[in-house]
Amino acid sequence: MSYQDLSKFSVPAHFRGRSKIVVQLWWMIQSSAFSWSPQVLYGWRRFLLRCFGAKIGKNVLIRSTVKVTYPWNLSVGDNTWIGDDTVLYNLGKISIGQNVAIAHKVYLNTGGHDYKVESFPIFSEEVIIEDECWITNDVYVAPGVRIGRGCVLGARSTVLQNMPSGKVCVGTPARPIKDRI
Repeated sequence: MSYQDLSKFSVPAHFRGRSKIVVQLWWMIQSSAFSWSPQVLYGWRRFLLRCFGAKIGKNVLIRSTVKVTYPWNLSVGDNTWIGDDTVLYNLGKISIGQNVAIAHKVYLNTGGHDYKVESFPIFSEEVIIEDECWITNDVYVAPGVRIGRGCVLGARSTVLQNMPSGKVCVGTPARPIKDRI
């Protein structure tokens, strides 16, 4: 029995949402002009992301060490912060609301592989972070998850399912433990 045969794997034709050339150009810009920019040049990083199709609101602060796989799959609301070493692995759409604080080393993941199929096909599912959330350090959010408005995700939590609005959620897997006051 073969569990997976990677010789049978292929990326669907329009999976990336842009040509291979645009993808490579973004990765070069991100690893140079974006990541080398001084901390205070938030406007420069917003500009670069918008040039590649990201929808970025007003007063958004994105640190230079943030990694964005495909900017055209990113939407960020006004007054949102995205901290150092955060990974926005957005093979699919990532929608981040207004007044959201994303701390350091957060990993928002929209993609994976179907391990039940021998050809190991790739998939993506949207991640949605509603308004006024706080995602603290080193949190992992799985594909297809929605974080409800005002939710707090505790440090090092692993979020595998939707989290409710107005709750503090912690753990692996994350669970609501109390109301946010």
